Amino acid sequence: MADSVYKVLELIGTSNKSWEDAAMSAVKLASRSLRDLRVAEVIEQDLVIENGKVEAFRTKLKVSFKYDPSGGKKK
Repeated sequence: MADSVYKVLELIGTSNKSWEDAAMSAVKLASRSLRDLRVAEVIEQDLVIENGKVEAFRTKLKVSFKYDPSGGKKK
């Protein structure tokens, strides 16, 4: 197996349905611009409350993807 390097960044997804939808939303959007996503780890979940009602679910994720210093360009 060749040596690899992975970059990790934090994302926060939001949803008015659930924490799971918030996480999926963050991963779906990130996959539009990041290639080779590998792992997403949920590190925090919280709620937005207004007037005593839950208005939104928020999920904070650490997402890793394979680092490519060449930017995907062929050598």
